[in-house]
Amino acid sequence: MEHMTVSDIVKATGGRLLRGDGELPVLHISIDSRVMRGNDLFVPLIGEKTDAHRFIRQAFAAGAVCTLTSEHEEGDIQPEQEAADGDTAATYAPAADVAADVPAAGVSATYTPAWIAVEDTRRALQAIGSYYRERLMLPLVGVTGSVGKTTTREMIAAALSAGYRVYKTPGNSNSQVGVPLTISEITSADEIGVLELGMSLPGEMTVIAQIARVDAAVITNIGLAHIEQLGSRENILREKLHIQDGLKPGGTLFVNGDDELLAHVSAKEGCRTYRYGTGADCDCRAEVIHFVDGCASFVAVCGGCRVPVRLGIMGRHHVGNALAALAVADHYGVDLYRAVQRLEAFKGFAGRQQTFECDGVTIIDDSYNASPASMRASLEVLFSMVRAKHRIAVLADMKELGAEAPRYHREIGSWLAGQDLDCLLTMGSLAKEIADGAAENGAVFSRIHYDAGSQEALSTDLKELLRPGDCVLVKGSNSMRLGAVVSALRDR
Repeated sequence: MEHMTVSDIVKATGGRLLRGDGELPVLHISIDSRVMRGNDLFVPLIGEKTDAHRFIRQAFAAGAVCTLTSEHEEGDIQPEQEAADGDTAATYAPAADVAADVPAAGVSATYTPAWIAVEDTRRALQAIGSYYRERLMLPLVGVTGSVGKTTTREMIAAALSAGYRVYKTPGNSNSQVGVPLTISEITSADEIGVLELGMSLPGEMTVIAQIARVDAAVITNIGLAHIEQLGSRENILREKLHIQDGLKPGGTLFVNGDDELLAHVSAKEGCRTYRYGTGADCDCRAEVIHFVDGCASFVAVCGGCRVPVRLGIMGRHHVGNALAALAVADHYGVDLYRAVQRLEAFKGFAGRQQTFECDGVTIIDDSYNASPASMRASLEVLFSMVRAKHRIAVLADMKELGAEAPRYHREIGSWLAGQDLDCLLTMGSLAKEIADGAAENGAVFSRIHYDAGSQEALSTDLKELLRPGDCVLVKGSNSMRLGAVVSALRDR
């Protein structure tokens, strides 16, 4: 954060300063008492299992200069609550890189940590994010959708980087907690931001959208992710459309014209709708699509330009992600030829369809997460490996699909039965439905269904099964921990 003080935090949260100097600069926000970067505000969140108020002392010892609290009053604060083990005084030296900015009113050499009382620390964090967003002048692009949010975010950031200094959501910080933390790290050096906005429960998107207040919103698709909590794809669509609750007047809603539920969606009154996809009515569309070694090549028709594109990541679904990126880049005046160059250099990131070779075996690592749509997309990448001697799919459970989860898994198996696959290994009780669906529909794979019971056993058996020239896909929800299997294969 820039130009923020303890007094600004008090103003943003509507809290009360119980102790400390209101003019002390605050540069960062941390929710982890062990990780401070200098002049941090510690926000002790209350979770289902842990109340982080118990770690306030550790946060000060690690370098926090200020804390929120919903459990203390002025008389409750004792010096020993602020001091690290072995300290005798509840004062600290300010961070070296900001010492010159600390006011001279008795805190130039040391300072007393500030305590701010609030009613709810989580809501206070969101209020700080909203307050800081109000100070920012740069445009923000919000990205949501059931599948491909993170990859699309990265591709949009890559395309925009041809014309701007881009700030983007780090990691997976797309929640009611992650979004305000993300916004707080934007600086005056950044020229445009790309934020991932995630949700899993009714009402969450509204909260996040009203914090971010984006100038442009992108919805990638409407799939089955979080259907367990939301009940239907139509409900998921309604929740995703709440990204517009924070869309600024005159803003633009970018939607995937190839998605059956998004194809006829229009932006709220006062905002523009922009469609991307393969249809003739799309504002940014792909023509002449073909594949080279599993990677898509096509002509992007966008803003009156026809630009050839050859992606560096595998899979048909990335055509839509790339079109979203080019549509946003064109909207913000980036030269499309330069934007395409940045897109073509993008190679994806760990756990999301990363392809590498080890001892002659090609491994497709898509172990980060899984849904029915992404499962099919990854399997299509496997089938595109035309030079593979054998194609092996290692598939684990897809989580958060609700009561219909067995059916969704079995449908994947039924579809697989007609594909060019040599071996299907499944892990987990739900993934067994994939194997059963394939077997019931006449699949002739060399092996159908297998559950070693652990990632270690599966890794050992795969090492014995795989031969040079083979290609193996590893895919499942993150909680199935298939990343450990990929790591073991890379270390073989």
